[in-house]
Amino acid sequence: MSPSFPGQRRAPARGRRTFAATWWGQAWVTALEDSTLDSGRLSRGRTYARQGMVGAVTIAPGQVKAAVQGSRPRPYRSAVHLPVLTDPQWDTLLDTIAARAGHRAALLDNEMPAELVDDARHAGVPLLPLPTELDPECSCPDWGYPCKHAAALCYAIAATIDTDPFVLFALRGRGREEVFAQLRARRTAALETAAPPAPAGTPAAAAYARWAEEPPELPELPEPTAHTTALPLAPPPGTGLAAADLERLMAHATARAARLLAGDTADLHLTQYQDAVRIAASNPGPEWFHHLIQNTGTKPTAFARLTRAWRHGGPTGITVAEQPYAPDPTVMKAARTALDAALAEMTDSPTHLRTWRNRLTLTHHGIQLRLGPDARWYPFLQNDDGEWWPAAPADSDPVTALTSAWSQNGE
Repeated sequence: MSPSFPGQRRAPARGRRTFAATWWGQAWVTALEDSTLDSGRLSRGRTYARQGMVGAVTIAPGQVKAAVQGSRPRPYRSAVHLPVLTDPQWDTLLDTIAARAGHRAALLDNEMPAELVDDARHAGVPLLPLPTELDPECSCPDWGYPCKHAAALCYAIAATIDTDPFVLFALRGRGREEVFAQLRARRTAALETAAPPAPAGTPAAAAYARWAEEPPELPELPEPTAHTTALPLAPPPGTGLAAADLERLMAHATARAARLLAGDTADLHLTQYQDAVRIAASNPGPEWFHHLIQNTGTKPTAFARLTRAWRHGGPTGITVAEQPYAPDPTVMKAARTALDAALAEMTDSPTHLRTWRNRLTLTHHGIQLRLGPDARWYPFLQNDDGEWWPAAPADSDPVTALTSAWSQNGE
């Protein structure tokens, strides 16, 4: 059940090894961990959360609170505050959601699309919390910011955010029912003000048939070239532009145009963020890589992970790295059966495959396979920080993808 108001109470998950499985749940955890340099209190907070020291959680606009058991018999009253969006910000956010049918469909499926968060951020609306926005509060005498009790509360609520991203909307001021009611109102208003239908023209089938009977004469396309022309003049002083950078962009544009002429349209409709990842994946050099990270406002590790995802799978690789989804259960079952049989031959020790949405995880080996929307399996490996990194190109056969990850992992 999604958050409603007044505040709704939830019991946090206990005994979790990790606190977030989705990218938006991890964003909450990252905001907490980036809000302080006190790793000791964060570590104690994780321990408290795993030990079930956090009581029932109350979610309300602008705050999440719970009683947290500390070393004393009486629990402490802990809370974490988050700024509520203003009415103009809510209007902008709702307009952003309404602008794309994919945003509404993902939210109905309890998914938080990364494109929605990006679109909202570019419009000046922070949906996910920023480290500077989290404001902890606790009745304990600890002066830490946050103290271990408030940190435990933040870690404990991450599992709830995983399963219900509308917790983030609720903390920003409006619950699931109110959000969808206002989206429906916007859709109704748009339909009522829609322009009258355009007059009927020539049916597409007839137009194509006529073109096939008398095709127009088109000029021969030139062969694409791999070189670019050097700039005849250097950029004017004070513009911040460098001739080498402009020539590199020209080379990128030439290569991309050649791919389009050859019929490769995979990267035709890229967002500015995705295009930055595409450029970084072409090894432009450390200076360009650094500038691309700065201009996208992304953390270096996250940007590097997406760059590797592009190298292994292009735009689809980025989608697979960022957005889980619910695939056909029969496909996942067949893949799991094939992988169980392969693992029985590859290792003598018992193995356990965990299934979640489009992901099959070999829990004790740090290997994960993700089924992409292109029906291919993308192998991932878990690093020492618990993050999943793309490991090898995708394959239509899950066993082949597993073998690639297995060899990369040194098994």
